[in-house]
Amino acid sequence: MDLKQPSMPDLSVNIGKLHLANPILLASGTCGYGQELAPFLDINILGGIVVKGISLEPMEGNPRPRIVETPCGLLNSIGLENVGLKVFLKEKLPWLRQLDTRIIVNVLGKNLEEYRTIVQKLDQVDGIDAIELNISCPNVAAGGVAFGTNPAEAARITRASRKVTSLPLIIKLSPNVTDITSIAKAVESEGADAVSLINTILGMAIDINKRRPVLSRRTGGLSGPAIKPIALRMVWDCVRAVNIPVIGIGGIASAEDALEFLIAGAKAVQIGTANLIDPGTAARVLQGIKTYLNQHDISTIEELALS
Repeated sequence: MDLKQPSMPDLSVNIGKLHLANPILLASGTCGYGQELAPFLDINILGGIVVKGISLEPMEGNPRPRIVETPCGLLNSIGLENVGLKVFLKEKLPWLRQLDTRIIVNVLGKNLEEYRTIVQKLDQVDGIDAIELNISCPNVAAGGVAFGTNPAEAARITRASRKVTSLPLIIKLSPNVTDITSIAKAVESEGADAVSLINTILGMAIDINKRRPVLSRRTGGLSGPAIKPIALRMVWDCVRAVNIPVIGIGGIASAEDALEFLIAGAKAVQIGTANLIDPGTAARVLQGIKTYLNQHDISTIEELALS
């Protein structure tokens, strides 16, 4: 008697018109421009990579020290250091184009015009599959308040970016707000194709021997396992508040972590800080999800989400 082999589950997902082979993405700021992680991980097996945030001009970032470990995560105050748009297009994108996965470029700026300029230029080159707007940046023109903490500002920057690109537009939301769903609704109303959340949570560490803050800029963004329960709750809330796809980020280091977000309703997940501990984390997470789906006789990622 012939034994029928179990069918392989379909791991593909759609983020608006962006098709991913599977829901595993590398988070911006934790995998450089791809080449840095390539010796340790086959990026081609993943759904995509979100490259380090790109500004209009190169940025040196904050003075050191700008990273400190915490008991359950990492505090960073890198200060958005990056090579700038011109160098990215000339030196980084050609290598990225060779990958057989989705390339998502994270964009940042000091004001609305910078965001719009970068997005428009990215729209005109080949090899980019989507844009992720980091709206946690301080708006210099508005006194340094982050774009992502005000629904009207978040809507304004989304609207401006939407007008100059036909690429899928993902808005990365800050958790440092009273109600993250109001921001998600605001960007949805102005044409965002998806939201990704959460960005880091503002935190601090003090050196008790020197009796002063550890980080040069005093505060930094907390990431890693400590923020996962907060991220999961915010993803849950946003999934139920908007009709566009939600991408989950925050403390994902295992297949079990990723599955929690997918069950909560996220269409995909981004792996961040865990990459710095084990560059092969994303591959393990992907394999773990495949195993889980087979064990539970689930044929698609879509079936994971709670109704």
